[in-house]
Amino acid sequence: MSPLELSAPMPAKLFSRRRFLGSSLAISLFELPAHAEPAPNADGFFVLEAAPKTLRLLPEPAPETPVFAYNGAVPGPLLRYKKGEEVKIRLINKLPQPTSLTWPGVRIANAMDGVGALTQEPVAAGASFEYRFAPPDSGFFAYRPGVSPFVNEQLGRGLYGALVVDEEANPPQADRDLLAIIADWRLDEKGEIVADFDSQAVLGSAGRGSLVTLNSKPVPLVLTMAPGARIRLRLLSAAGARIMSLSFEGARPFILAVDGQPADSAFDPARATFPVGPGARFDMMFDLPREADAEARLVLNGGDEPDRVLIAFATEGEARPALPPIASLGANPLLPAAIRLQDAKRIELVIEAVKEAPAASGAQGTVDAAEPFSDKPLFSVKRGSPVTLAIVNRSAAVQQIHVHGHVMRLLHDLDDGWEPYWRDSVLIAPGRTKHVAFVADNPGKWVIESSIADRRATGLSTWFLVT
Repeated sequence: MSPLELSAPMPAKLFSRRRFLGSSLAISLFELPAHAEPAPNADGFFVLEAAPKTLRLLPEPAPETPVFAYNGAVPGPLLRYKKGEEVKIRLINKLPQPTSLTWPGVRIANAMDGVGALTQEPVAAGASFEYRFAPPDSGFFAYRPGVSPFVNEQLGRGLYGALVVDEEANPPQADRDLLAIIADWRLDEKGEIVADFDSQAVLGSAGRGSLVTLNSKPVPLVLTMAPGARIRLRLLSAAGARIMSLSFEGARPFILAVDGQPADSAFDPARATFPVGPGARFDMMFDLPREADAEARLVLNGGDEPDRVLIAFATEGEARPALPPIASLGANPLLPAAIRLQDAKRIELVIEAVKEAPAASGAQGTVDAAEPFSDKPLFSVKRGSPVTLAIVNRSAAVQQIHVHGHVMRLLHDLDDGWEPYWRDSVLIAPGRTKHVAFVADNPGKWVIESSIADRRATGLSTWFLVT
């Protein structure tokens, strides 16, 4: 299995020929509240203010680090709603540069997608913008900036957060429901963020910096629970460039959903390992060992550097009564059970490395800050049309391509099947081609772009039109 592929058991009907693809701190994972949040203002809008702030990333006596924050917090506040409830967010921009909000994974109304210079005007410094939409799907989503060329800096300085749309009924039973947002930071000797956001040389799939945090706390974090306790963990990568391989040790994780959409059935990834690219989201569940004084760990596999424990789950006391087997969330009835590939519009998207940029950057051009998109779409289709997209990576770097407003099936390399989960982004190794399929059922102008923040500003983005 490629380290870029997510591997799950495959039903024989569709998937007959290949498998799927030190020290510790007190727990600082967000425990999700039992009710929908946040509480709105009198006019029904929740105010989300983007502004400079300072954050304790290094231990004292080091000073706090200047960052950007939503409502003074990094990550920003958890936005939690019930399915069918209208989301009403008023973004107030107190940054020294324009910004907006995008909503990865949400099959959102096009005018609310937050892509500066395509679906809305950038929100200027001192201005505000109101987002109103009703998410059609329950799931685990995110919010982050969407105005090039500022996305890389704003994300790297801390502008990101999570959006949860709860299942309508009967959520899976768990003892703890936790949110963990992974980020990495590039700090100088003064503890300040290195402002080299335009430098291709320091970026790429290895990430921006060596400091890795969960919910802005340096790893590892430790949580102690009863033996046999069941945990639901919602994991989001807010890293701008780092492509990670994560593994569980001492526990058998079951992935319930990927990028906000439920898997066809809950599955345990091969070797308890799964790839996590920028912006990826995993909703998973696992049981702790049934013995006291045991430990399960979520590990960031180092590759060229030592492995790091992100979270250590320790057991203590008497075992809790055994729970029923972990069950699936159930298919999203609003998504197609099958995609008619034989009727699909076939598009090829080729990623080339620009000669004047470092080959590892994967850049394919430059764009003016005010005009990052061409007047002509890559392609245009009528609403309801199936589309297959061949993404050809001719660069020397791993690429991750994200499609707005839709969710995709990752097609098999060797047959006509697809993986039993949905994605809004796909990883492509250097020199490889990946094929995805989706039904273009959401009208408007939709971006196809790199999920790696610096590459968006160098031209690795385009758009398509659904009429």
